[in-house]
Amino acid sequence: MEVILLKDVDNVGLRGDVVSVARGFARNFLLPRKLAEEATAARVAELRKREGQRARHEAKTADEAQAIAAKLGSTELRFDVKAGPTGSLFGSVTPTDIADELWAKAKIRVDRRKIGIDTIKRIGRYQVPIDVFQDVRVEVKTLVVPEGGELPSDDELEAMEAAEIKAAEPEVLHEGPALEELIAEEPEPPAEAEPAEPAEPQPDWRADADAALREQ
Repeated sequence: MEVILLKDVDNVGLRGDVVSVARGFARNFLLPRKLAEEATAARVAELRKREGQRARHEAKTADEAQAIAAKLGSTELRFDVKAGPTGSLFGSVTPTDIADELWAKAKIRVDRRKIGIDTIKRIGRYQVPIDVFQDVRVEVKTLVVPEGGELPSDDELEAMEAAEIKAAEPEVLHEGPALEELIAEEPEPPAEAEPAEPAEPQPDWRADADAALREQ
């Protein structure tokens, strides 16, 4: 089933993409959550028209690209987001979010597919690479800040991430001596006793003497 994504969806595509997905995935997940809509011919045509209008704002020559790159290089983006105590976001900052913010703040139209960063899922300071034109790349300073607070220092951010990684590690249920120590301390099994030698048969005269004693 073909759908048009209304939002960026991890491992599926970016907003505005026309993608083919399993019908059950679309009916049970994407459509009810307003993450996508069915790709009718009319909606696809409208989408292509909007993409063409946006493309007119993109660089057509190397000189235009250099001018856009210079403006992007002096731009700083800031996203105030909800985050947990270890810096993980309750959500994410996607390439589409970055493209939208560039348009809102600097009136620069950037194809989100040319933004060379994965979905951001932690607070921090980022240098987001953008391919403006062939052989023209610029990095845009981007701050992802906890809502209602300030961005911690780089050392604090590293400590927060390390704490989250440690908390996610599987718990060790028992700590004891190493296997080598256990083997060294294990007592040796007792030596097997040698089998007893079979008793020699008694002579006939001994049997007769024992019988005579019993008769007395």
